[in-house]
Amino acid sequence: MKNPTPHRLEDLLAAVRRGRRLENEDIRVLLGVTDPQQLGAIFRSAREVREEHFGNTVFLYGFIYFSTFCRNDCTFCQYRHQNKMLQRYRKTPAEIVSSSKMLADAGVHLIDLTMGEDALFTRAGGDYTNFLVEIVREVKNSIHLPVMISPGVVSSELLAELACSGADWYACYQETHTRALFSQLRPGQSFDARWKAKSDARNNGMLIEEGILSGVGETIDDVINSLTMVRTLDFDQVRVMTFIPQLGTPLENTPAPDPLQELVRIAVFRLAFPDRLIPASLDVAGLEGLERRLNAGANVVTSIILPGVGLTGVASTARDIENSRRMPSAVGSVLERCGLVSADPDGYSAWMQQRRKRVIHSAETG
Repeated sequence: MKNPTPHRLEDLLAAVRRGRRLENEDIRVLLGVTDPQQLGAIFRSAREVREEHFGNTVFLYGFIYFSTFCRNDCTFCQYRHQNKMLQRYRKTPAEIVSSSKMLADAGVHLIDLTMGEDALFTRAGGDYTNFLVEIVREVKNSIHLPVMISPGVVSSELLAELACSGADWYACYQETHTRALFSQLRPGQSFDARWKAKSDARNNGMLIEEGILSGVGETIDDVINSLTMVRTLDFDQVRVMTFIPQLGTPLENTPAPDPLQELVRIAVFRLAFPDRLIPASLDVAGLEGLERRLNAGANVVTSIILPGVGLTGVASTARDIENSRRMPSAVGSVLERCGLVSADPDGYSAWMQQRRKRVIHSAETG
């Protein structure tokens, strides 16, 4: 695809900054840009749009990957069920609560409780049926911060219980919204069941995070399809994350994609969803890659992980963890270079309250 003329790109970005909605053809143009100067213009516009809606504040998410067991065999994920090369773990309730407290004391705005689709905790009628519900309740009672729960696909009944126990967010990534590619990435899993889980969580009052994986063979049309699908459920946080080849997976020998691809997509997501949360994950390139993602328009730093407690990341299991470079104290220097600051303690809750009101209003007005 050819780069647009400078005049066309300038007009498009100016219109978006004035509030015009990005249409599919606009998105196609932006995603196809390769000229460095034009990319710089896109990133600047993304930052300007972010500043208009969020000022210079950024939110920080503490990450607790409390079970690395999974029933699925996703072709991109090292925690897939058939990978026998890993030493897996399940953290105890006491460990989860303790880690949550330490992350809260370190200055995060939210605790993200993540696990593989561990059947031990989601099997109906099993001994651990209420494990997730109780963990969410204990964490909420201990730290009084918003909680995101990322358990994979679970029943509508469990989602309702999680919402009642205090879960504010439900994260469940489709990775792609093209069914054929979804089947390649998540063999044996239901596209519709995964999508419905997000709708069920929304109906129970939870905010929703959706995510796409960048660099797994998707086309520009696939990315446009994802943007369209994100709009249908009006998601609150949208993640783009670069695929990293993992040992013990069918895709371990797949060439790593160009890191620039993720940055362009973050910027386009910011222009398409100006008032939403867009993460800059530490789980891809660690602290070293954070500045580039923030400069592309992201406004949430995710995968902040405690050292010394045996927690891992997802894509980068150990990078920057034990040297404390995934902690708010290290992130602060990067924010300063970008002209950004961590939000005050009440800023995140205020955003959530405003967002919930908008979601309710949108549902009521159709």
